[in-house]
Amino acid sequence: LTKGIGGFGTDIGGAVIGPRWLHDPLILYRKDFGGSLSPKAAWNFYVYGLPSLAARMINYAKSAHRIARFLEEHPKVEYVRYPGLESFPQLALAKRQLQDERGRFAPGSMVYFVLKDPAGDGSAGPRMVNFIADNSYCITLAVSLGQVKTLIECPYEMTHAAMPDEAKRERGLLPGGIRLSVGLEDWHDIIADLSAALDQV
Repeated sequence: LTKGIGGFGTDIGGAVIGPRWLHDPLILYRKDFGGSLSPKAAWNFYVYGLPSLAARMINYAKSAHRIARFLEEHPKVEYVRYPGLESFPQLALAKRQLQDERGRFAPGSMVYFVLKDPAGDGSAGPRMVNFIADNSYCITLAVSLGQVKTLIECPYEMTHAAMPDEAKRERGLLPGGIRLSVGLEDWHDIIADLSAALDQV
């Protein structure tokens, strides 16, 4: 609920799903601390999030595809991982699994790309993200996703910072890797911000 369904980054909600052996401890926890979504948060999901979800997801995917193609053709980008690209290593699997309610391919809004590292010091990704944080028109530096605004982060340095280097690399997280969660801004503006940042690395 907190991400795509809510969409606006203003409320928190979700469901607890796990193995059967967790049922009794969770019921005890719920008894002591509560487990209901507040009426205010539920109202926002119902009135704002859900009615706009389908339109937002279509817009996100269209923009993400255009942005991924731009990045794939940029000389400073090593590679791009976006399920909507023909170059996506698991495209057949993505087409089977990523479908909307009508069975159409829905590759989503998340784009991961790795910058080339001619200096060999892994600084290109953090430098690009820092430039965007200081100079971007429409991209926000934040470790979240599924919001109406476009968010960018460097997972190697941010969300996975506590993980050992070897474990990060085993999972495909590299120092020059950047995660972009595409929002509702005009894709031309997002590309302009990315282009300006790429010029600086």
